[in-house]
Amino acid sequence: MEEFAALIDALVYTRGRNDKLRLIAEYLRETPDPDRGWALAALTDSLDFPAVKSSTIRNLLKERVDPVLWTLCRDFVGDTAETASLLWPAPPAPSAPPPTLTEAVNQLSAMTRATALTELTRLLDRLDPSGRYALLKLATGEMRIGISARLAKIGFAQAFGVDIEEVEEYWHGLRPPFAELFAWAAEGAPPPDTGGLPLFRPFMLAHPLDDLRVDLADYAAEWKWDGIRVQLVHAGPSDAGETRVFSRSGDDISATFPELAEAFRIPGILDGELLVRGSHQGGEDGGAASFNALQQRLGRKTVSRAMLRDYPAFVRLYDVLHWRGDDKRDRPWSERRALLERIVTELPSSHFDLSAIVEAAHFDDLAAIRAATRDDAIEGLMLKRRDSPYVAGRRTGLWYKWKRDPLLIDCVLMYAQRGSGRRATFYSDYTFGCWDGDPDDGAELLPVGKAYSGFTDEELVRLDRHIRQNTVNRFGPVRETNKSLVLEVAFDSAHLSKRHKSGLSMRFPRIHRIRWDKPAHEADRVEALRALVKD
Repeated sequence: MEEFAALIDALVYTRGRNDKLRLIAEYLRETPDPDRGWALAALTDSLDFPAVKSSTIRNLLKERVDPVLWTLCRDFVGDTAETASLLWPAPPAPSAPPPTLTEAVNQLSAMTRATALTELTRLLDRLDPSGRYALLKLATGEMRIGISARLAKIGFAQAFGVDIEEVEEYWHGLRPPFAELFAWAAEGAPPPDTGGLPLFRPFMLAHPLDDLRVDLADYAAEWKWDGIRVQLVHAGPSDAGETRVFSRSGDDISATFPELAEAFRIPGILDGELLVRGSHQGGEDGGAASFNALQQRLGRKTVSRAMLRDYPAFVRLYDVLHWRGDDKRDRPWSERRALLERIVTELPSSHFDLSAIVEAAHFDDLAAIRAATRDDAIEGLMLKRRDSPYVAGRRTGLWYKWKRDPLLIDCVLMYAQRGSGRRATFYSDYTFGCWDGDPDDGAELLPVGKAYSGFTDEELVRLDRHIRQNTVNRFGPVRETNKSLVLEVAFDSAHLSKRHKSGLSMRFPRIHRIRWDKPAHEADRVEALRALVKD
């Protein structure tokens, strides 16, 4: 556990990507099994300890530390694990030696809600502050140390000189602590046997087009739909075997969308966009509804019959990776597209359709089509090189994404809250609103959104200073500011929402510009935002 804690500490204080990869690789090479496997699982968010939640930690601390002191410290530090690890009182008597990482994992796995408080206390008493921090991050699954699952896998690949794409191919057929994976990569054993399993394959991704122009003789255009990218995998014979639905990050979401898993029964791997039908919201011909409608289905462990009826899911197909036992990824896009056009005729139209090609004679014509389209289910365009193979990750020159220009509206800053991690000492999470009428006639501001991105570090310092100097009220960790600062907010679409007093919400709001020059009474009205609602 001490070595794992040292790794976590080092990763927290290391900024550079290559330096983080070096730390991970060194740890994985030098640490024996199974500790290194559990560490890799922790870094890739592959562990789950249901008995330990953030509330468990808060309850433990409030029994040992003054509750007011705990609340003040947690608010200032911005991280529950870090605050708890520093405030935890030293045990009254010498405790047992620090646990190994494997011992900690085994004990966390065996805990129940009834035993968690007692058993977690015993583990914490055996550790120093760094060890307690690592244990609590491990237990809650909230690492947030600047390491993505992909980066951890790249670190593994670099540690043993294997190809990251091979690691990804085997990954979803294995379970922590990944003994077969380490035996293959570190010891030269045969590759893990994942035959017959419906395994996730890494997605091909696109670069932003930015100011580049491409020749439409070389590239095909299709719509970039605003759903979630999914991969459907069926292993085994038709009408038998097993089907899984994977998200872009490789999470198995089959239980959330069981109708899709049931509808795909042909051996193969398909790439597409998961959407819901818009008929329940008046969409024409049952077309794609906005992302706001899709959110009603996301993240649910169980799906009711009413949910299946009111928000029916379907997949708009983009590509084919495997079909009836043949790997198609090395074939050119044009060939895969022709195959996909035949495949869609074999699938139920209730659950599958094909993403249409956008025809344009010249690039300028395509730009005009993109600019004129304002459909809530469309994010922009995809440009795919006609001779491109299907390769994992982003490869320059093959696929481009050309997102539509965002919508913009002027809002007034209303509330602010400290961020997490390296932003824990800054007020970096902002709630903003629009006027519900004419401010000169006494209209009030109604909250319409919240954002924590889109500004530079220098702008963050100035915003933080403004908030501290203009606070008029406090509600726990939230500060209310005087209504004087205008933020130009960019967003993708506006939707009706029962959760907000304004009755509106924004899709992906971010700060586009800070309008230090603009008087607050000149900010936009709620009616201006409501006029942008399409659903």
